[in-house]
Amino acid sequence: MQIIVQIGNTNLLERKKTLFLCSKRTPIEMYGQVFQWTDSLSERDCIVCFNSTEMEEEVMKALLVARIPTILFVMNRFTDVNNIQVELALKEKRMLIVVLKRNEPRGEGQTSRLRNEYVLSLCQHVVCDYVNKNGSVFSLLAGRKDVEYLMDEPIQLMVAEKDNRRQRWTVGDDKVLLRMFYEDMGIHAIKKQLQRTYLSIRQRIRSITLPEDVLKGREFEDYVLELFDVRECGDFTLKEWRGDKSLGDVCPESNRYPDFVFSYQQSHCFAVECKWRERLTANIEKDLFLHCKLAIYQQFADERRIPVFIVLGVGVEPCLPKLLYIIPLQDIPSVFNSSKSIKDFLRLSAESPFRADEFISLKEKSKVSTAEEIRANDYPHLGDTLPYILCSNAGL
Repeated sequence: MQIIVQIGNTNLLERKKTLFLCSKRTPIEMYGQVFQWTDSLSERDCIVCFNSTEMEEEVMKALLVARIPTILFVMNRFTDVNNIQVELALKEKRMLIVVLKRNEPRGEGQTSRLRNEYVLSLCQHVVCDYVNKNGSVFSLLAGRKDVEYLMDEPIQLMVAEKDNRRQRWTVGDDKVLLRMFYEDMGIHAIKKQLQRTYLSIRQRIRSITLPEDVLKGREFEDYVLELFDVRECGDFTLKEWRGDKSLGDVCPESNRYPDFVFSYQQSHCFAVECKWRERLTANIEKDLFLHCKLAIYQQFADERRIPVFIVLGVGVEPCLPKLLYIIPLQDIPSVFNSSKSIKDFLRLSAESPFRADEFISLKEKSKVSTAEEIRANDYPHLGDTLPYILCSNAGL
């Protein structure tokens, strides 16, 4: 490992340091035990941590809110540049962010293991909460005498907290939760304020907030919509816009269908699915065009008898992509078998308004296929499974 950049107070490296470690899948029942430890710390301490797991990220937030000097180690680059608590801690010189990268990218050993070994060599003490005996952290710490376990035996998981109040979340509760959530204060500070359980807070956050990838998807949808002239006197009419609403893990079946349905001059209809990626991977079939998703879009096209297009943005930001592709659903199999390249569907400009002929001229070529034709022509490797996929996704 080598340090490629240091952001913040480098003098913290000279202090006696305690490394916080935990297994990747730390049970929610452990949160109370961990935050009892963070509450016992003072400004005389200096804690080293990572932010690659949910538990590590929550510990970092608790440390910053409690104004505990903190050193954060990350790999390759620091991405949480808009974190309010991080920004404040750097300004007050009580935080250091150390960015690492491997000396030999193709060398042996998992990156996380090499990172842990390197950071361990810089610390004088280790505090560990839940340790999976089958995980890498357990073997890494075996035989070390400078380790303090917050739990003697992982099997002694505490009984999950019980919300004895059984109260519904009010508008006032949600306002407090959202304010503290967007100020990056973390689940522990929210618990202190609202006196709810960690589990109920986490569930509520997931219910009323959107993950970053969903927010980026919404942002790109807005960008795509602005390229269609849907004014009252415009040529395009927005017929449908799926908001992808959900409450926790509950969402309507329609969320799986394309994002937009447009009509041109009130007659020619077509659907658009929006996707944005920071960069294209080598395996676009797995990253962008899962066969189960394509089957659902094809089912939608069959039922509505309209063509479906994938509008793909790549690079920079969802609100201003560098590249923009318009890919007819019917042409995606040709990208898989390399008879066509995804570059064949690249627009000359990512910012110019959409023209009707980019969608309507393909309508005559769009053939609404049956499940048997899809299986035989486009997805032969799926065999007899596709009709099952189509029916199961239709709720039959």
